[in-house]
Amino acid sequence: MDRTLRSLTTLLRQPLQPRPAGLRLLAALCLATMLAACSSGGGKFQTAGGQQSDPASVDFPIFYVKRYSVPQQDPASDLRMLRFAVPSADLFMRTRAAPSGTETNITARITGTGTATAASYDIKDVSVSADGTTILFAMRGPLAANMNQVDAPGWRIWQYLIATDALTQVVDPGTDPSPSVNGEVVNDVAPQFLGDGRIIFSSTRQHESLTVLGYESKPRFIAQDEDRTEPAFVLHVMNGDGTGIHQVSFNPSHDRDPTVLSSGRIMWTRWDDGPGGHGMHLYSANPDGTDLQLLYGANSHATGTTPDGADNAVIQFVKAREMQDGRVLALVRPYDYGTTPPTFGGDLVVIDTTDYVENTQPAAAGSNLAGPAQTRTTTNPVYAVPGPSPGGRFYAGFPLWDGTGRILVSWSQCRVLNTAVTPASPAACTPTALAAANAQEAQPLYSIWMFDPAQNTLQPIMQPVDGIMITDLVAAQPRATPAVIFDQQPGAGLDQNMYNAGLGELDIRSVYDFDGVDTTPAGIAAVADPTRTPPDQRQARFVRLVKMVSIPDRQTLNLSDAAFGASNYMREILGYAPVQPDGSVVVRVPANVAFQIDVLDAGGQRVFPAHGAWLQVAAGETVKCNGCHTPAAQQNPAQGQTARSHGRAGSFDTAWPGGSISTAFAGSLATYTGNGGSIEALVPATAGETMAETLSDASCAGDSPRCLQDTPSINLLYTDLWTNTATGATPGTAIALTYDSTLTGNAAWLIPTSAGCLTVWVPTCRIKLNYREQIQPLWDLSPRIPTSGPGAGTNVACTQSGCHTSTGASGTRTPAGVTQLDLTSTASNEQPLQAVSYRRLLFPHNQQTVNMGVLQDVLVNGPIDPATGQPTQVPVSIAPPMVAGSAHASTEFFSVFAASGSHAGYLSPAELRVISEWLDIGAQYFNDPFDPAAPLD
Repeated sequence: MDRTLRSLTTLLRQPLQPRPAGLRLLAALCLATMLAACSSGGGKFQTAGGQQSDPASVDFPIFYVKRYSVPQQDPASDLRMLRFAVPSADLFMRTRAAPSGTETNITARITGTGTATAASYDIKDVSVSADGTTILFAMRGPLAANMNQVDAPGWRIWQYLIATDALTQVVDPGTDPSPSVNGEVVNDVAPQFLGDGRIIFSSTRQHESLTVLGYESKPRFIAQDEDRTEPAFVLHVMNGDGTGIHQVSFNPSHDRDPTVLSSGRIMWTRWDDGPGGHGMHLYSANPDGTDLQLLYGANSHATGTTPDGADNAVIQFVKAREMQDGRVLALVRPYDYGTTPPTFGGDLVVIDTTDYVENTQPAAAGSNLAGPAQTRTTTNPVYAVPGPSPGGRFYAGFPLWDGTGRILVSWSQCRVLNTAVTPASPAACTPTALAAANAQEAQPLYSIWMFDPAQNTLQPIMQPVDGIMITDLVAAQPRATPAVIFDQQPGAGLDQNMYNAGLGELDIRSVYDFDGVDTTPAGIAAVADPTRTPPDQRQARFVRLVKMVSIPDRQTLNLSDAAFGASNYMREILGYAPVQPDGSVVVRVPANVAFQIDVLDAGGQRVFPAHGAWLQVAAGETVKCNGCHTPAAQQNPAQGQTARSHGRAGSFDTAWPGGSISTAFAGSLATYTGNGGSIEALVPATAGETMAETLSDASCAGDSPRCLQDTPSINLLYTDLWTNTATGATPGTAIALTYDSTLTGNAAWLIPTSAGCLTVWVPTCRIKLNYREQIQPLWDLSPRIPTSGPGAGTNVACTQSGCHTSTGASGTRTPAGVTQLDLTSTASNEQPLQAVSYRRLLFPHNQQTVNMGVLQDVLVNGPIDPATGQPTQVPVSIAPPMVAGSAHASTEFFSVFAASGSHAGYLSPAELRVISEWLDIGAQYFNDPFDPAAPLD
């Protein structure tokens, strides 16, 4: 071996200490590029050869993806872009994890390539079976130059048998049940073997979700993610021969990087992208999708390493794999660095997911563990922000199961772009280079290294080559086969009746339980007792079940952004259910549908923080939770209030112990008369049952149809079933906020659901609220003659009486109210595809006055114009009276309709309910992309 190379190899096998950075990093650069000489003066480097084998190598084949060029397109490195393909690449096998290993191109028989000019395939997501005999990976091709990423062919899963050298596509193209949907090709990525030989993978097939679209009488299409950038990838399972494909996760955005834990559960990265979410964290579930839980990281994103030592860069958790000691190895990095060329990599951390659900939050209630749960694998600084990273960056890591704790990694050393030479070329990240103003990161140089975290050493396995990237990699090293968790079956783990009806069940112990804390002033027991808390004084009265509206791609439906209005999403309402006195809820929900819940007051307005994460239930499954939690956005770390995750079983003790067996709840009735006439006991059948669970038992025994009290409703309906008037307690006021009572007097108002759903709720019922059809007609109704309040007996129509219009009996005028609220359906000047009323309700607008019969903006003095020395004239802005996403925060609007307000009685409670629910779900202009009136581009 060359003397210089030998000395640098010896240096790199020593612990990589943070100092002295110049010597260590310069040495790393020289060794990584196999240079015989290394000049800091910009001289030309010559490649040298000859490496000694690593005595600590792995004597099993390793497999990796070799890319013949470094992608220059930014989407190629964005974690949110799973469909994107960047040819050219091949899958290679190396006989052993050592420089002396022999390299074989496995996919050349398909790609016909091996050179940068001819390759037209992309490959990623390599995995290996537990016995080390079979390789799975995703491949896409052949790809045309400059192809549109939406075009065929799509990503497909391939299998390679090491012993027989057989390479096949897992899903036979000739028998693929759904190679495309409505003309859009499907994509399958990230395959992993389950313990029983089946394969879990991420796919845009959306197999069961397509069935749900059919139930909703919508065309079949592949739904886009919540950013509407590309199709949503969700988890599917298939047999080892590619048959029996079915969907097991339901997320409006991506579920990526599935892997199988030793326990048999699956772990993956879920992109939570709903309002209040926006992060990629780790989830786990059984292979059939049941018992889905947050595993780690929802509130641990601000933990990335930064140059200033604050270590609060926002990172995402991806490419996670279980290590031999049970901890989890994960790549952490931002969604995207936003740099050209793309950076791709990040840092590797080891996470104790057994004891922690967050970096400083233990997984078990009552634990005194303080964390941190995350441990960086290297002491070298690997930055999670754009720019040069002194410790280089990792593209991927594969933990070995040989008792050494070593990790096979794809790693690129730190390189900066030396602009002092022409053309600019990569140079070592010396302290001087890193300290230079506007130091620019050079193109990465990812290759395979053996990383020993215990010694903090990197040993080269392959010679890095400029312009070549070695990315996904595995070692075909046998390890223990994961346990097999069999799919739950109806009648054995799953409720047969719910399974037959396509339903699951949500069981909440108490909505007043926030992170294990009883948030009621006198305690949940006092709220649950009608003799201590009159029912009308209870804050939480209903829950609302909300579903995202699936959106097709623009090739299927070129929907204008104006259709979404104030929000960047659409929502449907599945139904409502009452909250029982103790805050408990048992409600049946459609299976295989991602949904969220809102907790409402008696008027139908959300009163607790919006639930950010998406829930799912399998047919026949009951999902239980203790209660609610305070989202991260409402925490105050400066006051000791840190974000707490509650999506994992056992994280908090319940704040509500429930009732005693065979004893009536305090102050409540002891029997229930079902609508079938049967009288059932209204007492806990088992110790600790909640009021909702007890009522469910009685309803399922005495009602016809069975379990009527568990069934949601399209309307907000409440009848007091608990108050024992013999105790002198006053029963709660009945509530009936319906779509078919006071609202039917408005001929222009369209009921936002089917007629059958008004009386009998079924899993396919949906409430679709569009501004043009359900909100604008409320302003246009004439005559509108309230029976009480200031306008009793007179026509107070919003737009017909000359109040909330820009024209009156005497001509042009400013609309009424301090917000100059124009409620007409005239097209807005700001957005012609939306009504002016919509814009005035939800967006700031300029204050106006009438000048010589013309409306003009009111102008006031603004900043001084440096050219004239005179103040500029700027318009006066008026804040809108509504807040999209929160009826409760829209006090400017709703206060005028209160009993003491100027518009008391103008709108009925049912009409106010419609406005409230429309605001709470986002105040969209349309919530049905296929509405004939929805605007298109």
